[in-house]
Amino acid sequence: MAILPIVTWNDPVLKQKTDPVQENSQELQTLIDDMFDTMYHASGVGLASPQIGRRLRLFVVDADEISQEYDEPSFGPMVFINPEITRKGGEVVSMEEGCLSIPEVRDDVKRPSEITIRFLDRNFQEQKISFDGLLSRVIQHEYDHIEGILFLDHLSAFRRRLHRSKLRKIEEGSMKTDYPLVEKRDLKSK
Repeated sequence: MAILPIVTWNDPVLKQKTDPVQENSQELQTLIDDMFDTMYHASGVGLASPQIGRRLRLFVVDADEISQEYDEPSFGPMVFINPEITRKGGEVVSMEEGCLSIPEVRDDVKRPSEITIRFLDRNFQEQKISFDGLLSRVIQHEYDHIEGILFLDHLSAFRRRLHRSKLRKIEEGSMKTDYPLVEKRDLKSK
């Protein structure tokens, strides 16, 4: 198991839709373990494969620690392979979000409070589960990643401009974090 460097907001991989996972393999299981290790090391509650530079329809979630703070049910570590949100509902709720790929930047994002999602679990067993509350939000945030959407994309131009100085620091590679980031590189040449 390994802690992998996390891609920052300005890397093109985060703006691309992902490809379906084709098969269960030892390589996939190792990647899942590495994603959990990386997420826990960075004190995150979710991590999508594009955040580690992989274009796969895969993300991991473990929101138990904060779910307990909100007196919501715990589900433990969960793996979502080739997920598809089949329903969004409930009231639209605004709540502050952050992202490991956009360190030090947080803002309010509006999302539906309830979702139903179909996915393959870690054992490649098909699941269809409805979630609400905080876990619904975390899953929607990670699902956005595999669709090439960042939480910044949900903000108005004005709200994004308020974060410009922090985004520039991230882009320049001068933002300090407690977890490894992909080293700054010339992304314009891609």
